[in-house]
Amino acid sequence: MNAIFWYKDTIFFAMYKYRINDLLSELPMKDYRKALKIVPKALGISQNTFSNYRNIRVSEEKDIPHQKAVLLEKIFGLKPGELMTFEPEYKPIKQLLKEYQE
Repeated sequence: MNAIFWYKDTIFFAMYKYRINDLLSELPMKDYRKALKIVPKALGISQNTFSNYRNIRVSEEKDIPHQKAVLLEKIFGLKPGELMTFEPEYKPIKQLLKEYQE
């Protein structure tokens, strides 16, 4: 399953769960190469783990640990939730509580 999402009035077809590759590709090439080394160090993870994060597909159950996702959003200057390529579906707590009682 792939996702379609809106960002800044543009529609995108998302293959990956997170926008990391897109954000990196916006950098000049010399900065892109440096970022591939610097970002994993800043997160305290290996380059291989960072590569795995970058390549998580929408259809996969894998996920980036929450603390690392928050740090990535800060590193790339994003607002909370903007790292993901889609908005997860959920039910509000009131609806969940109502369904539970029935």
